[in-house]
Amino acid sequence: MSESTESFEGASASTAIPETDTSEKDVSAAGSSSEPKPTDSYVKLAMRNMVRKRGKSLWHFTLTMIGLFSILIGLSYLTRP
Repeated sequence: MSESTESFEGASASTAIPETDTSEKDVSAAGSSSEPKPTDSYVKLAMRNMVRKRGKSLWHFTLTMIGLFSILIGLSYLTRP
């Protein structure tokens, strides 16, 4: 059991990711005020867009459910004894 542990440790040691010095990047990013700050997250924008286009979302959901039920019913019909 120790042999498998040693081989695992050897594999992880050879694939280790080298650490980089990010202290200079952090200081320069914090000090620059020219970069725009993100106002909303991607998830928040996606949810807002989905609420705004409610009819399209419901239509796509309906088509998905019809397609899924059609496939399941078709498979159950084809595989009946």
